[in-house]
Amino acid sequence: MIASPLVVDATIRSASRIKGAEAAGLPAGKTRFYVEADVTTLMRGATAIPARVGWLVDVGPDWRGRAPTLKKRRVLAFARPVAGQAGQIQLVEPGAQHDWSAALEQRVRAIASEIAAPDAPPVITDVGNAFHVPGALPGEGETQIFLRTRDNRPAALSILRRPGEQPRWSIALSEIIDDSAPTPKRDTLLWYRLACALPATLPERSTASLSPDDATQAQADYALVIEQLGPCRAAPAPMVSAGAGPM
Repeated sequence: MIASPLVVDATIRSASRIKGAEAAGLPAGKTRFYVEADVTTLMRGATAIPARVGWLVDVGPDWRGRAPTLKKRRVLAFARPVAGQAGQIQLVEPGAQHDWSAALEQRVRAIASEIAAPDAPPVITDVGNAFHVPGALPGEGETQIFLRTRDNRPAALSILRRPGEQPRWSIALSEIIDDSAPTPKRDTLLWYRLACALPATLPERSTASLSPDDATQAQADYALVIEQLGPCRAAPAPMVSAGAGPM
């Protein structure tokens, strides 16, 4: 939902199957529908929308291997307005319609509140330089990896290793790095912005100024962060809009 100007809680009133030229580009195994739905709640949106809206959606088969029945289904649609067509919206990506559930709604509302907060975490755009300082004891050391953000606010990962202890990492969103800060909780805005923006491996340019041993340790510490974050996933909503970068 981070990339979605609109988040609509609606009940599908009608669903018309789209065939022929209008279904061009349809992925194999999917069926394209034009749905019209009655809006229950506009969970996110800068302006009002009509009480009934329509959109195109591509869906996979149901448990029987048939096109699913969408009519009367309550869904959350993550979308954008269509210019000049007040009653039309466009899903931000093909999988941006989800069946409603109380748990999903709660998660979406929590993220929406975080996005609107004045202290919302910054959008991560890239990984900057990494530094590693070995400790006095074998296996001891600290790695810092600076992140680039859309609005140039500070952000840095810190990974601390001590003999006999589990490695611990944190993220600082100010000039002061606090090694004791907790790691981001899963399904929070900060977690999504890290899990969905960070590359799978530390770029070589980030360790270009380090010795081979320090570069190897920085790469291992970055891999620890990526492993503990886990993969970015679509639920509760797409984090990246089609053709766009991470939000």
